[in-house]
Amino acid sequence: MSGAKAIVDKLWNYCHILRDDGLSYGDYLEQLTYLLFLKMAEEQRQLGLDRIVPERFDWPSLLNKKGEVLEAHYIAILNQLGGTDDLLGVVFRKAQNRIQDPAKLERLIKDLIGSEQWMSLDADVKGDAYEGLLEKNAADTKTGAGQYFTPRALISAMVDVMQPAPNMRICDPACGTGGFFLAAFDYIVRHNPNLDPDQKRHIRSGLFTGWEIVDNTARLCAMNLLLHGIESPESDSPIHVDDALRADPGERFDMVLTNAPFGKKSSVTIVNGEGKAEKQSLTVVRDDFWASTSNKQLNFLQHVKTLLKVEGSAAVVVPDNVLFEGGAGETIRRRLLHECDVHTLLRLPTGIFYAQGVKANVLFFDRKPGSDTPWTKELWFYDLRTNMHFTLKTNPLRRADLDDFVECYRPGQRGKRKETERFHRFGYDELVARDKASLDIFWLRDESLEDTDNLPPPGVIAAEIVEDLEAALAEFTELAGSLEGIAVEVEEVD
Repeated sequence: MSGAKAIVDKLWNYCHILRDDGLSYGDYLEQLTYLLFLKMAEEQRQLGLDRIVPERFDWPSLLNKKGEVLEAHYIAILNQLGGTDDLLGVVFRKAQNRIQDPAKLERLIKDLIGSEQWMSLDADVKGDAYEGLLEKNAADTKTGAGQYFTPRALISAMVDVMQPAPNMRICDPACGTGGFFLAAFDYIVRHNPNLDPDQKRHIRSGLFTGWEIVDNTARLCAMNLLLHGIESPESDSPIHVDDALRADPGERFDMVLTNAPFGKKSSVTIVNGEGKAEKQSLTVVRDDFWASTSNKQLNFLQHVKTLLKVEGSAAVVVPDNVLFEGGAGETIRRRLLHECDVHTLLRLPTGIFYAQGVKANVLFFDRKPGSDTPWTKELWFYDLRTNMHFTLKTNPLRRADLDDFVECYRPGQRGKRKETERFHRFGYDELVARDKASLDIFWLRDESLEDTDNLPPPGVIAAEIVEDLEAALAEFTELAGSLEGIAVEVEEVD
């Protein structure tokens, strides 16, 4: 990781220079995405592999130009390469030059990107370097990165218990920068040293399918896959830049690993008759859904069920509201418990996401064929939240913190599970008898409420208070937006 850290530091330090010109961290990452790809494509060509980028728009074509001529040619490259439907087109989709100073663009090309032989670096170093930049971006910005950055420790534990295999097709309908794909790929390679040629081809191209609604994020995902040697630039893109909830894609998968987008409501901004912009909630109506709702996470949960083959398995990060919300939420939980084997729920601690104020869980379930009797017999809860205190900087969640959960889960041997202090099972009849079939269950005593001598450090307490306040503020903001529409209607009546 030291090599990756050196590269990250080198590239990141230059970002601070570009910040003086008003370039955001996200914009800087975009430009790195374009330039890193061009450099690596040229290195592959020099190794005797097929040419990927047309000669007039490749890396060498940048090296003999300066000033405004360089800037104009860089813009022409972005426009040309963004006009295809393959993975190369996803990398350069709607690409624009954000570096306004040609001299700084030249330095980035010739000194920073050009000075490394990227293809000679170990794939893990290249991947870690890029993910290191993503992590810095998420940590150093208040908006943007938090929407797609799932803690790597959590991703690793989820993949370890799900045990992806080389012949599977794996989907993430909210794939962000591809964290679940990379972890699943690494797991398969590590646990299957003797892959046959067909399996090797499949895990390099065909194993993964993802959806990402944000162009820039999809771009980062495509580049992240390429840096890890997954897919090739000329491949049909496995990443669909689209709203995953728009429709049933018709494809079915062996495994779904995903962190559904945070934020409860799906909405669209419209301009009313007075020329004012308003947000209106969007209720997603699909024949394959059990209930129609504007709650984005509830819709993603239903969408994941649709994506699974019969006997397919899913691990989905969901916020607390999915566990207890009434109305459509209750309908969806009852149908999920009946039609799928919902076998495990991991209650996550606070303080682990860049999106502040999030209280989340991981729901594990298998899709089953139609049945008159419910498939869920018992649901095992692992409580990693009560009396656990994490913060992003001073006490971040580490993979070792999830070791006990992985051991209790008993991957591949779920029938041999045993209850522990943090791991309890609840029968189907007990669950559906609860008010609204709520899965919001705790049993451990919160020591901080009773034992003032063993309180966490003041900084941790303060961070948790801030998270709770920000979560409450987000709820109030959403409510205020809904009430604005009501207020307009009342004024019109008056």
